[in-house]
Amino acid sequence: MIWGALLGGFLGTVVLTTTLRAAGELGLTRMDLPFLLGTAVSADRVRAKLLGYALHFVFGLVFALGYYTVFVVVDRSGILLGALLGLLHGLFAGTALVNILLPAVHPRMGTGFEAAGQHPLLEPPGFMLINYGRQTPLATIVSHIAYGAIVGGFVGVSS
Repeated sequence: MIWGALLGGFLGTVVLTTTLRAAGELGLTRMDLPFLLGTAVSADRVRAKLLGYALHFVFGLVFALGYYTVFVVVDRSGILLGALLGLLHGLFAGTALVNILLPAVHPRMGTGFEAAGQHPLLEPPGFMLINYGRQTPLATIVSHIAYGAIVGGFVGVSS
């Protein structure tokens, strides 16, 4: 059921965001995903954080609808399939979405082609977000697996 996907997407985003925030507080990563998203639409650092959280939750719901579409197409859902989709989502986010696409469209993020004299607000994330800390790929993948498992579980229970 689509409502299960949306509820799972909301709760999954809470878990994903909290996991990444905890990883940052524990010194495992310097990545702040809401800040990365928010600075794409605002140069004001405080406003960027707030907007980034809002965007992150909207994207969490949109991705949940994408997961739901996959569940409908394959006529299966559940925690394990959701976790597998979360793994793929995390790998895609770290290799293509954030590494390649975000620096190309983010007005305040540097790229690998920046000159030393240029001063972007944010450094580029690098492959699997490694520029934000050596444990960032692990934190990103684990949090996305949890997100997918939650969305899959809620869809499975609500179907």
